[in-house]
Amino acid sequence: MLFKQFNNNWKENFATISTTHAHFFIAVSGGIDSCVLLHLMHQYKTLFTILHCNFNLRGEESIRDEKFVIAIAEKYNAPILVKHFDTKNFAEENKLSIQEAARKLRYNWFSEILNSSNNIQKYLVTAHNADDNIETVLMNVFRGTGIKGLTGIPLFDNENKIIRPLLFALRDDIVVYATKNKLTWVEDSSNTEDNYTRNFFRHQIIPLVEQKFSNAKENVLHNIIKWNDVEAIYTNQLNQYKKKLLVKDKAEYKIPILLLKKMVAYKTVLWELIKSFGFAATQLQDVVCLLDADNGSFVQAKQYRIFKNRKWLVIATMQTNVAQQILIENADKNIVFDKGTLHFKTMAAQEFSITSNTSIALLDAEQITYPLLLRKWKQGDYFYPLGMKKKKKLSRFFIDQKLSATEKENVWVIEMDKKIIWIVNYRIDERFKIKANTNNVLKIECC
Repeated sequence: MLFKQFNNNWKENFATISTTHAHFFIAVSGGIDSCVLLHLMHQYKTLFTILHCNFNLRGEESIRDEKFVIAIAEKYNAPILVKHFDTKNFAEENKLSIQEAARKLRYNWFSEILNSSNNIQKYLVTAHNADDNIETVLMNVFRGTGIKGLTGIPLFDNENKIIRPLLFALRDDIVVYATKNKLTWVEDSSNTEDNYTRNFFRHQIIPLVEQKFSNAKENVLHNIIKWNDVEAIYTNQLNQYKKKLLVKDKAEYKIPILLLKKMVAYKTVLWELIKSFGFAATQLQDVVCLLDADNGSFVQAKQYRIFKNRKWLVIATMQTNVAQQILIENADKNIVFDKGTLHFKTMAAQEFSITSNTSIALLDAEQITYPLLLRKWKQGDYFYPLGMKKKKKLSRFFIDQKLSATEKENVWVIEMDKKIIWIVNYRIDERFKIKANTNNVLKIECC
């Protein structure tokens, strides 16, 4: 029964993915969900590699899980990749909870695997099920995440190449399938501890609710479908509002106050406009007060400040002339600095087109390692200009470009391992250009 549902679910939601040409990386912990997923993917005759994370949190039990998954890989005659993490130290260094640290570590590793260079379609497959989805939505309700939180776990995250083909299945059905097919699995002892939020909902909250509403799980699952539709309508309308209300002016964004106030539920609209700039929900009322405040009144977050300027709310970066260096990590998509915003995107080589626009840098992604450093140029800097085999000092390059003294003062560069890869808005370095054998391209656009 479960395999038939799995097959129908795949055809309905993953029809665009070729099961004969794509390579699937299945995250297997050794628990019942991932073992059932692995069995179903094997039955479906897909090409897959098993991924196992050892977070070194449960002593001998972690070692047991790793050995168990390795044995399963041998049983299926499947390749396996195992990664060990020092989760506790990572959590302490980054001031994260153990759960947050483990999630960040594993998905960073998964991303590295999916983004490794070759032309094969790659997808991460996880064993999230319907009960996980229900728990996530209920936790989001109490966290106050808004409409987006009610949509639950995405079935198919196309941007990050993650699919969750078991999301339709309740945990009880998974247990029945595992028992019927005589599958073995290991139990994670931490799953019985209610000090983890998810376990508290799983063991305490949901069973109590089911005592009053026997169909509670099914009802939540039906509502998740409805909430996804509502969120789609909401997002579509919000995008229309953003086009009208969020006006880009060089490195700043401006919101016309009179037009904003005419919008239905304008406070909610305002929140959606400012939250991507790092403002907290608790600051919304303070920002609403700016609408009728004196000119120059402001509210600030970590990186941005919103201030009242006559008929406008202006969103401006908090960076000053003192902050002349900005670290860029692999996960960063947009970086705001005093010359505008840098947009980062990695794409397959066949997807890009050559451009003469100097505000766009096209680089060989395989040659780029993070972090990068965005900074003002300084005397003594040099690079290898595109098309040249010899290095040239930037001061000499600026003379060739006939830049004025003021223009020179405002030049920024992106550096990697003390090598300049791009003079922003002018020229990339010859060493990092796209070549005939380039598989992936890093596009950086300044606007």
